[in-house]
Amino acid sequence: MKTSYLALAASFTAGATTVAVAQDGSGPLTSGSPSGGSPGWHVVYGSTPDPGGRAIVGPGGSVRIAAEPPVRESRDPSIVACGNSPVCGRKGGPTRSFEYRVIWDTMPGWTIAYPLDLPTQGGVWSTRFDFKEDLWVLQRNPSGVPQLFEFGPDLKLIRSFGDDVIGHQIKAHSITLDSKQNVWIADESGATVEEMSPDGKLLKTIGVKGRPGDWVPEKGQELLWEPLTIAFGPNGDMYVGEGHGNESPNPTDSTNPENVLGDARVLHFDKNGKFINQWYGNDNGQGHFSSVHGLDVDPKNGDVYIGDREEYRLVVYTGSGRFIRTIQLRNLACSVVFDPQGNLWVGSGMDGQVLKMDRNGKVLGALGNGPGQGEGYGTYPTGVFHETNYLTWDKQGNVWVGDSSVGRITEFIAPKNKK
Repeated sequence: MKTSYLALAASFTAGATTVAVAQDGSGPLTSGSPSGGSPGWHVVYGSTPDPGGRAIVGPGGSVRIAAEPPVRESRDPSIVACGNSPVCGRKGGPTRSFEYRVIWDTMPGWTIAYPLDLPTQGGVWSTRFDFKEDLWVLQRNPSGVPQLFEFGPDLKLIRSFGDDVIGHQIKAHSITLDSKQNVWIADESGATVEEMSPDGKLLKTIGVKGRPGDWVPEKGQELLWEPLTIAFGPNGDMYVGEGHGNESPNPTDSTNPENVLGDARVLHFDKNGKFINQWYGNDNGQGHFSSVHGLDVDPKNGDVYIGDREEYRLVVYTGSGRFIRTIQLRNLACSVVFDPQGNLWVGSGMDGQVLKMDRNGKVLGALGNGPGQGEGYGTYPTGVFHETNYLTWDKQGNVWVGDSSVGRITEFIAPKNKK
């Protein structure tokens, strides 16, 4: 049956993208028609199984899996759950791989291409275009294999950066470019944020490699704990988002005196790198958050938007760290990015789409065909993902997004650029 999108609102306020009951009591809702400026939607169960490094990407984005991934967990559809979320009360329950997912109808007229054949097979965690229209790509590769790549406007490889330049990124997570086009790299498990010049010189390292800890400057302790993403404000201020949380339990019982806070947080620095303040999450109430998996600054007013992934929500603060509001979503919030025109986009991770939203979280459009695979577990067809993450735009307005577990980049070509 079909029903209006608004009929699901009550079930989503707890953060769950799972089964809801129709207003007339007739049974579970599985789809909804376009309503109020939002596209139609349908519900699927589970995400694409993580290929776990077994994905082999061929020319043109073809993907095969070298070995069959583990069998999915069986699931009672009456169970409501999402992430390691105190909102949904499922601590110790199934992981987010086994959730029901809201998949939105895709925007008409957009086409899909795989124009870039990457030199390595690692999952693509982050992509960024610079002012020259060079494409920077961060992959998660083993030690000794380059992880950062620069491609020219013709998509030919210009340079690769290995351990001799940036050190090995233990768990490479995201890249960001500042106004000077310096490349900033976040290494979650390595506990560092690095600044590299456009010509490939390491300029600065924040934190100490392999030494996660709390930022306590009054004690001379300037350590990072699970840095995931970096964003810059209109005035040049820098924000570092920390706290994966669901994959690495917060060390609230840590015996390491340098790492005891156990809170997801945002660190705020001025344009000269001077520490200003930090604010914390690790809760499900107003003004709190459980992770900072996505982070960007609203170019219109400098507000900071946090993607609190496992809570299915955005949390908004002023640039100085004052809480403004929480915006509950119907999807995971893995990446948060404002495009060059100032529009808000969210990468929905294992939900397998990138979503264009207004500043109240209403979905205005979607790209990507959600999680899925072809016949059996052997292939990944066009437009599907294991996990969408940090995305970017070229000067023509096309959207480029990697897959965190599959070494391919998907280009969504805007209708006006359709060949």
